[in-house]
Amino acid sequence: MSESGRRGPNNSGSRDGGGAGNRGSQGNRGAGGQSRRNAQGRERNRGPQKGFSNNAPSQRTRRADPARLVAFEVLRAVAAEDAYANLVLPARIREHRLDRRDAGFATELSYGALRGQGTYDAILARCVDRPLEQLDPAVLDALRIGSHQLLSMRVPAHAALDQTVGLARAVIGAGPSALINAVLRKVTAHSMDEWLGILLEQETDETKIAALRHAHPEWIVRALRQSLVNHGRPKTDIDDLLEADNAAPVVNLVALPGLGDLEEAFENGATAGELVEGSALSAGGDLGRFESVRRGTTRVQDVGSQLVARALASVELGESPAHGERWLDLCAGPGGKAALLAALAHRDGATLLANEPAPHRAKLVQQALSAVPDESWTVRTGDGRDVGTEQPEAFDRVLVDVPCSGLGALRRRPESRWRRSPKDIGDLGPLQRELLKSAIDSVKPGGVVAYVTCSPHPAETTAVVSDVLSKREDLELIDAGKALDDVSLTGNLGAGHELTAQLWPHVHQTDAMFLAIIRKKA
Repeated sequence: MSESGRRGPNNSGSRDGGGAGNRGSQGNRGAGGQSRRNAQGRERNRGPQKGFSNNAPSQRTRRADPARLVAFEVLRAVAAEDAYANLVLPARIREHRLDRRDAGFATELSYGALRGQGTYDAILARCVDRPLEQLDPAVLDALRIGSHQLLSMRVPAHAALDQTVGLARAVIGAGPSALINAVLRKVTAHSMDEWLGILLEQETDETKIAALRHAHPEWIVRALRQSLVNHGRPKTDIDDLLEADNAAPVVNLVALPGLGDLEEAFENGATAGELVEGSALSAGGDLGRFESVRRGTTRVQDVGSQLVARALASVELGESPAHGERWLDLCAGPGGKAALLAALAHRDGATLLANEPAPHRAKLVQQALSAVPDESWTVRTGDGRDVGTEQPEAFDRVLVDVPCSGLGALRRRPESRWRRSPKDIGDLGPLQRELLKSAIDSVKPGGVVAYVTCSPHPAETTAVVSDVLSKREDLELIDAGKALDDVSLTGNLGAGHELTAQLWPHVHQTDAMFLAIIRKKA
């Protein structure tokens, strides 16, 4: 373990970092009864402190702890480069050669600071003498990292302060580090519950209270509450749903049917998935060391994605084709669902066309499918909206997993909640409708289309399906809730509502995947 002076979420031990002194009630006396006053008579730390460093400035930490440095670099990449934390973090962990324990600390610190950004900024605004937007962005990211350690992790206060200031000295500068030191000392004046009480003391609006308490933008709180009701759940579920968004998600694994296995995962502490066959819940660590993961026959994939892919592959068609079925994944990048569909197609004697408009993402799809015998799949690089015209009524089963706001995957993409806006949903609507129309045009009479989003928002789910179906008379909805039950191990997910289905993080421990299955009448 690096000399980080931390105590992780599941680690009851602690180690003082940066030469931090002991917490005590010795008035102006330091550790061992020594006076805190220097030769000029000044005190280094006045009055009772919360375990802050007793060291003089010249003796305090001036190096960046590697795990905290990784978290800082992730936040900087997200803010400055519009990067995705789940893509940046693994590369930074490898670059800095963190061991498993430090990697876990860096992950919790990165994701936690990003998830809680709105709430931490509200607290920091009470501790800084200027608007936060006037702070250097790097300084603000360091303050968010320090606040998460102080308020939401089991890190001793003196270590969180000393190490965050040391990080700032090393990578930002001595001047900013003094500001960070002063601000974080103010943050330590209250616990998280106390800060929430202060911030919400005069607030009566339920949406604003939930937004601050659970660190979600207000518009997302309203949208998710509306989504619950739209999909047949009580609006009182909102706090449980927001809390589930903030929980660290368990990594789900899938063994491609007939090609992969989970033996290595089980040997390394994984447990069998409870919702769908061929799945496992990972015990964590570097999954890239598994041979089956390197081959691509075992993959990381949320169980919600596994369920919707299997539901499409298993639903009965109106009329079986004389020869092998043809399947289409209209929006295949980066290839997770396409790989599972290709393996199912290979098992069932079908073939899959995986379409992706972006060339670099089409390459990712090609890589994802490489574990499946190549006679069972092909990759097309092109606009999915053209497939229905170019290949009309050519496919038996079509998956259209449309681009969406991603409101159903906020737990896995911690920065997304602060990036999205209501405008994004409005902008995506026409594309979602055009892609669904193309999928319907491309399916044979008697065939089925699975419309899927990783968002429960009505504007991206039921409204899109209703609009497209209202313009045609040759379509009908199949009970998507039953289709999910048929491929689940429980047989009773309870996800269905008015023939569509919605999975939830707080109910099913999956991403909030929406599924509608549309049959073209024969």
